[in-house]
Amino acid sequence: MTTNPPPLWTFWRPRYWLLWCGLALLRLIVLLPQKQRMRAGSLLGKLSYRLAGKRAFIAQRNIELCFPELGAKDHLALTHRHFESLGKSAIEMGMSWWISDAEIERLFVIEGIENMNEAVARGKGVLILCAHLAGVELSGRAIMTGLPPLAAMYRPNNNPMLNALMWRSRAKSISELITKDSIRQLLRALKNKRAVWYAPDQAYTGKNSVLAEFCGIPAMSNAATTQLLKASGATLVPFFPSRLPDDSGYKVQYLPIVEDLPSDDPVADTNAINRILEQHIRRFPEQYYWVHRRFKGRPESFSDPYATSE
Repeated sequence: MTTNPPPLWTFWRPRYWLLWCGLALLRLIVLLPQKQRMRAGSLLGKLSYRLAGKRAFIAQRNIELCFPELGAKDHLALTHRHFESLGKSAIEMGMSWWISDAEIERLFVIEGIENMNEAVARGKGVLILCAHLAGVELSGRAIMTGLPPLAAMYRPNNNPMLNALMWRSRAKSISELITKDSIRQLLRALKNKRAVWYAPDQAYTGKNSVLAEFCGIPAMSNAATTQLLKASGATLVPFFPSRLPDDSGYKVQYLPIVEDLPSDDPVADTNAINRILEQHIRRFPEQYYWVHRRFKGRPESFSDPYATSE
């Protein structure tokens, strides 16, 4: 069950002062023109790479596993670009809090809206399939117009103050926030004909977990999508945001409705979903969230690819 976070005035304590200073700097950066914001984000990402330690190792290891066709220099270069993308994502978080609706409209190009309109016209819930990608926070504001009430799965931030800020920002464009463990609430939203943003791309070892391929590598994955679609009758529409090549804005794409899911084989369904996600990730590899241990939690017969990061 989702509960509202405490008001922001409760965080005016010394332990949060450094965070307030960081937010003030972020607010100033958001006032800059778009390309200058992204340059600032790139610099932030380069700095974060130097400080990342274990997370930098995890990102590069994931990239090595998922792109074996690249050489060592290319793996390292892609890791560097990924951290620059993470820095830009931090700036985009602030943009999602503070820029106007008019600027959101100016920054975004939306493609494939006819696919979403077709899904809505079927009169059932819509499961919006996505992944942990750059531009996700901003895209929620860009796509709210013309959709049925939008719900989204999310993981609460470990920092209470950041969690409160993010919750309030998301609540502006999302009518219902569903924590990652609230499957019944998610199913109820779909049965109530809502559109639900759903990203099953990260490692998952709980109930309904299966071993499926992600970028050709066996990975623990969430197979609940099959049950959600069967139980709700919802329509599955892939949705992917990306930055424009010159950093002047963003593009979001609704892909055609996935008609052949669900089947009676959750593992086959999960492999199919992972392939849909992979196709976008390979187009914009630096914009995926590689610092997550995607290949953790596998059966003991598999080696731990992150063992040397401990």
